[in-house]
Amino acid sequence: MEKLLISGCLLGRNCKYNGGNNYASEVEALKDKYELIVICPEVMGGLSTPRDPSERLNDKILSSKGKDVTKEFTNGAKIALELALKNGCTKALLKDGSPSCGSTYIYDGTFSHNKIKGYGVTTEMLINAGIEIYTEKDIEKL
Repeated sequence: MEKLLISGCLLGRNCKYNGGNNYASEVEALKDKYELIVICPEVMGGLSTPRDPSERLNDKILSSKGKDVTKEFTNGAKIALELALKNGCTKALLKDGSPSCGSTYIYDGTFSHNKIKGYGVTTEMLINAGIEIYTEKDIEKL
């Protein structure tokens, strides 16, 4: 069975910055087709749940309180990439907009809810490794 890397929040895991999740019921159908390899790069990188919201500003990731959390996000991205490679994942289903997992947009780093085209740190590493990225809007394509 093919393995699919997937954001834990999309499966209903309460790992989102505010302690909630981004459950998408459509992911249930994927369980018949894929072995799901569940990740949350923020948590895997050492951040707590809940945590202050963070946004990417160029090569830095800053919390809403101005704390530089780039190291935690980068560490989590590296762990996610290692898991993907170890499991032979060629596809990943990631939560769009996240400073880790965003693939069509991220927030601009001003905490003003302004979206810009861009990649999260994990997405960037996965793409560079040749892994195909899907968002919650692309579930039916999987």
